[in-house]
Amino acid sequence: MQIESQLVNELQLGGRLNAAVENQRRGEFGLLLAMLSADSNDMAQFQFDKHLTIDQKLYKQFQLQQPQKLIDDLSATAEHTNNGAVFHSQGLCQFHLQQSLCPEAIVIRGKHDDAMTQALSNSSHLVRSKYEGLETHYEPTEDMHFVEQLERQRQISQTMIQLTA
Repeated sequence: MQIESQLVNELQLGGRLNAAVENQRRGEFGLLLAMLSADSNDMAQFQFDKHLTIDQKLYKQFQLQQPQKLIDDLSATAEHTNNGAVFHSQGLCQFHLQQSLCPEAIVIRGKHDDAMTQALSNSSHLVRSKYEGLETHYEPTEDMHFVEQLERQRQISQTMIQLTA
């Protein structure tokens, strides 16, 4: 008899373990327990929060508030926390409460800091695209002799006359 998949922890058994206890089937209960992994790291209580980093696990374990963002980038997200309206409508105490519950960033700005934004706004589009790492497509024009340019212009003008007639 081949087992389709290995049993790692008791969550894979579902209600079969409980049903074996309720129906007093000691043999099935013992077999199910024997099929489980002997490694304590495979137990169900150690499988939660595997995707979290160590800092996130510590914040969750000690029930700490997430740290306040220092800089909020408007170019990355359209939404940012603004507690100014709470201060104007409900006063200072409500503002402090809202700031404690949902802190806003100390500095809210765009992708670049103020000095760089000012420098880029005074520069050409080509300089801005080079600074941001965007590719500029440059297609070199072919060098034509003056006579060839006149001939091509004559052909274009004849084509336009035929289209309008």
